[in-house]
Amino acid sequence: MILFGNINKGIEEYKAAPGALLVDVREADEFQRSHIPGAVNEPLSGIAHTALPKDKLLYLYCLRGTRSRRAAGILKKMGYTAKSIGGIDNYRGTVEK
Repeated sequence: MILFGNINKGIEEYKAAPGALLVDVREADEFQRSHIPGAVNEPLSGIAHTALPKDKLLYLYCLRGTRSRRAAGILKKMGYTAKSIGGIDNYRGTVEK
């Protein structure tokens, strides 16, 4: 399994960044099953048409980190400040269901 980013460190950075957004780029059904509290869902499949605010720092995660890396690349090309923090599979905190 290839892992990208340390999601636990990324969550700490997100919490310390005033006004930042935590974005789960998995599909809606995955998000509904479980997600990190405070996260918004913006699936990779529709990221090119996002209405996320461009003035916010975006911390992106998915299941293992692959999709969040792709989403960060797309968003950066669109003028966003986005950082992939890895996958929820390695998250040690609580999740909402």
